[in-house]
Amino acid sequence: MSAFARISSMLAALAGVALLAGCERPPMDSVQFGYRGTGMVQVYNPRTMAEQIPLNQPPAAQPAASDEGPKAKEVFKNLQVLGDLSVGAFTRQMLAITAWVAPNEGCVYCHNAENLADDGKYQKVVARRMIQMTQKINADWKPHVAATGVTCYTCHRGNNIPAEIWFTAEPQNKRADFIGNLNGQNYPATTVGLASLPNDPYTPYLQKALDIRIAGNTPLPTGNRNSIQHTEQTYGLMMHMSKSLGVNCTYCHNSRSFGNWQESSPQRTTAWHGIRMVRELNNAYMQPLTDTFPAARKGPTGDVAKVYCATCHQGAYKPVYGAPMAKDYPELLKVAMVSAAAPAPLPLPPPVAEAQRSVLYFDVGSAVLQDAQAKGLAGLITTMTKAPASKATISGFHSAAGTLAQNQELAKQRAFTVRDSLLAAGIAESRVTLAKPQQTGANVAGEDPTARRVEVTIK
Repeated sequence: MSAFARISSMLAALAGVALLAGCERPPMDSVQFGYRGTGMVQVYNPRTMAEQIPLNQPPAAQPAASDEGPKAKEVFKNLQVLGDLSVGAFTRQMLAITAWVAPNEGCVYCHNAENLADDGKYQKVVARRMIQMTQKINADWKPHVAATGVTCYTCHRGNNIPAEIWFTAEPQNKRADFIGNLNGQNYPATTVGLASLPNDPYTPYLQKALDIRIAGNTPLPTGNRNSIQHTEQTYGLMMHMSKSLGVNCTYCHNSRSFGNWQESSPQRTTAWHGIRMVRELNNAYMQPLTDTFPAARKGPTGDVAKVYCATCHQGAYKPVYGAPMAKDYPELLKVAMVSAAAPAPLPLPPPVAEAQRSVLYFDVGSAVLQDAQAKGLAGLITTMTKAPASKATISGFHSAAGTLAQNQELAKQRAFTVRDSLLAAGIAESRVTLAKPQQTGANVAGEDPTARRVEVTIK
């Protein structure tokens, strides 16, 4: 063998070793959870699982406290969220939050030790809003978190800042525009599996509400305007979800037809709600805190930290492997009034179901349809299913009270909720059209429940 041949063989062998370095070594474990021969299998690396299990163990619950005695708001000042708890229960909850979020710094991480009522520290203002966010998740997002719920520990795990957060990616340097916009590609990021996919699929899908569906449902591309760039962004999001939960694609999808809901696993429906939950958390809770956070806590474009799947899941198919921590802290399971003086929200009108028009109403600050409104949506789906030639135009409305930009965004999210529910039920995308958000006038009280609505016109 010539010297050239030997060198070539060595280089080929080294190249093969280099390629294999990106693979996980056997043995691997697999779990079948679908019909045989369909590829519905989860593949787990036992070495990765051995590392993950200790990281997803819940801490012991704080000792129970009595509900007897004076309420916390009668003893302490400036309690806007947890004031209706007894002093004992309130103190227990504060001790738990300290252990979950600031075990080293203690109470002074959020509080002024000389004046506990002082809101001078941004951490206290943020913590108050995060408690409200936790209550919102547990009370209104049961389609995703079920009865298990979440606590501060779910995200923080003993850290001041959750380990898994994201910021909007810094735009490409204008001086590089002559080579084209890379759209965040070829900048490997662990959040998208170190692939060459766009490294910020979160802004379009988990803050904004771009349509995640890519594959057409007809043999020819009739009306499917999705681009290759759009496809790559979607795959980036799917890679993130897979890595965040420690699962492969078939955890949610049937690989025979990724877009077919009838053949997908129940987890896909849970994930569908989770995507919408994350959007609401980012837009209704995180983004409004932008001016509260100091510059050092913001991203390269000045935006606030935001949540995504990894924030809670952190490599586990269920956060903390489904440990029901929230049941030990019932004050986190329901939404508390901000203050005793705040008026109770007016009840929602019943949904409107007419031959060519449906109206669905939403709670304050929510993009989730509850109770009777959810039944109204089911009726709309039935109507369109029975009339396959019908088409729907969806319009989101908001009141004049509050911040215009936030109201418009919430109106859009509500319209997306209705649209996505129709598409998930098998209504063709070509039959659904979105209109721009519209504003209605506020009533004397400043908030009109009939303004928080989505109208669907059927033709």
